[in-house]
Amino acid sequence: MANVCVIGTQWGDEGKGKVVDWLASRADIVVRFQGGHNAGHTLVVGGETYKLSLLPSGLVRGKTGVIGNGVVLDPEALLSEIARVRSQGLDVGPHNLRIAENVPLILPLHPALDRAREAARGGGAIGTTGRGIGPAYEDKVARRAIRLADLAEPDTLSAKLDELLRHHNTLLAGFGAETFRKEPLLARLLDLAPQLLPYAEPVWELLAEARAAGKRILFEGAQAVMLDVDHGTYPFVTSSNTVAGNAAAGAGVGPEAIGMVLGIAKAYTTRVGSGPFPTELDDETGREIGRRGHELGTVTGRPRRCGWFDAAMVRQAVKIGGVQGLVLTKLDVLDGFRELKICTGYRLNGAVLRRLPASPAAQAAARPVYETMEGWSDSTRGARSWAELPAQAVKYVKRIEELVEAPVVLLSTSPERDDTIMMRDPFAG
Repeated sequence: MANVCVIGTQWGDEGKGKVVDWLASRADIVVRFQGGHNAGHTLVVGGETYKLSLLPSGLVRGKTGVIGNGVVLDPEALLSEIARVRSQGLDVGPHNLRIAENVPLILPLHPALDRAREAARGGGAIGTTGRGIGPAYEDKVARRAIRLADLAEPDTLSAKLDELLRHHNTLLAGFGAETFRKEPLLARLLDLAPQLLPYAEPVWELLAEARAAGKRILFEGAQAVMLDVDHGTYPFVTSSNTVAGNAAAGAGVGPEAIGMVLGIAKAYTTRVGSGPFPTELDDETGREIGRRGHELGTVTGRPRRCGWFDAAMVRQAVKIGGVQGLVLTKLDVLDGFRELKICTGYRLNGAVLRRLPASPAAQAAARPVYETMEGWSDSTRGARSWAELPAQAVKYVKRIEELVEAPVVLLSTSPERDDTIMMRDPFAG
């Protein structure tokens, strides 16, 4: 049986939580391989709603969860999340949650710098969550990050804090923000060490052993391809690589271990925060989609911007992300619309493109080229087979397949886990 990697193909918030939960019930290990607590998955299980930002979704199903080295980890946020889900009756501890010993840590100075930068940008703000994700990745690349394993060596930790504070306090002072003292930071990290170190492990070894034993591994991506730091709508992106190829580096496995790549897409398009959005609907139709879809960011609580399905963008994400099968979510939100539109390309300077250009100015200037389809009046909500779908809804899905050049292998028709139509078993390879 194959492993499976799940990534988003739009700007995140595609409903990955439900899909990952559905897949996790059939996996043995679920691995987070990038991002931080700026991403969120909402899972509804047995009437209980779990909002997860760092914890792998498989923990809700009693599976082993792994936080890979490609994640940036806020210790306080992790411990708070563990406490919250434990209060909901979920069993989480070192016996079922393992964290890469080389994972970089987010310290209080990281969100402080994040917020100071955003404030300085004014009207040109990128729209970060202010949680320190970007500055933490910067420290990782600059080789000054404090990693989980460092908590076991007080002398190493002290020396690394000296270097970290020289850099960050200089920047914070330049922004007119409050600087940090070493002693309280060091003391807090040493207090956290005995709470965090029991989770630490060379997870690359754990995953190698799991593969050798024939266990199924689900690689759980955060954000989405169009937020990838290389391939997304730069600079309005996240600070990590969100494509499936990064699952290997971010978990410590070879590329052959990734298995089948599933790309998640809503049957329409949403985005949280700033940045270009060619199919955005700033009208009553867009607001109605938002109301029906309950479109609020899981982490930020901000209303999501809503628009028509952008097939040109998803096709681009399919090619870049190595997507072999598409999972289409929230089809039921479109029930009752008399007509629907699908973006097939962009008009820019008199030409029509089938891709989003790399330039921010060109992305902002691109105008959608639409294909209009008839909607459907019957409900798709709760459908669990093709036969239960209105004929026009089937045509809509089939047209999306043609335009994005990838088959739809799973179709979600409500927030309920079992309201899913499966055309192909992802774990069958």
